[in-house]
Amino acid sequence: MEIFIFGAIILFILIYGKIIDTKKFAKDNEKIVKLLKEDDYEFLVYMKYGAKADPDILFQKRINNGLLVGTVVMIVFMNNFSLLNIVFCIVIAYLVFKLNYMQLKNYYKSHLHEIDLMLPYYLKSLEILVQHYTVPVAIGKSIEDAPEIFVPGLKKMVDRINSGDSTVDPYMEFANTYPVRDSMRMMRLLYRLGIGSQERKQERLMMFSRSVSSLQNKARETKYKERLGHMESQTMVMLVCTGVGVMLILLIAMMSMFGSAAM
Repeated sequence: MEIFIFGAIILFILIYGKIIDTKKFAKDNEKIVKLLKEDDYEFLVYMKYGAKADPDILFQKRINNGLLVGTVVMIVFMNNFSLLNIVFCIVIAYLVFKLNYMQLKNYYKSHLHEIDLMLPYYLKSLEILVQHYTVPVAIGKSIEDAPEIFVPGLKKMVDRINSGDSTVDPYMEFANTYPVRDSMRMMRLLYRLGIGSQERKQERLMMFSRSVSSLQNKARETKYKERLGHMESQTMVMLVCTGVGVMLILLIAMMSMFGSAAM
């Protein structure tokens, strides 16, 4: 028992002292790591922490934390070791590993409207640039003023296009990375906008512009409904407080009248 505890402590020191390279271990077992990583994990990381965050480092921390907690729980059950306890340790380690992802998911759900509303306004600024430049150049120029959450995906998309990928794949990769409202449809329209003759470009630009305007109208409606709902809730609170205040004043007045009559 003491040997196992000592070994676990040594392993912890080696990992967190970076003597054991967990990144190299992850690279050597890349297929397994990819199975563990959620499809929308990078999007959720960028959404909460911004473009400067490194999803790979944060994911590695999740793995380390899961292994560490699983090891600690296993040490606790060393005196009563059984198959059931092993399964329990694995479940606990997996839940700890999943905890950060669930927190990011909850954050995304609580900020869903805010994130969805970013896309139409970004696309509107991109539409103006596309009128003067080719689509890849316009995307590259739009990065500087784009919402921070979209910057890593936009840079990756531009790099793929500049490396010679003329298919729809870079656009679809961006849409998959950022699964916000209508991102798939808008990326397909953007790709079509970049191909064909100048006459076709004008026609597709009008279609793209109409779609962007439609998205902006939806965004405005959403903002209006949220603002209206907030105002209604504030009005209800004010009315309830006013009603309670009036009732208290009447009650105090009645008690004073009864007190005066009794005297």
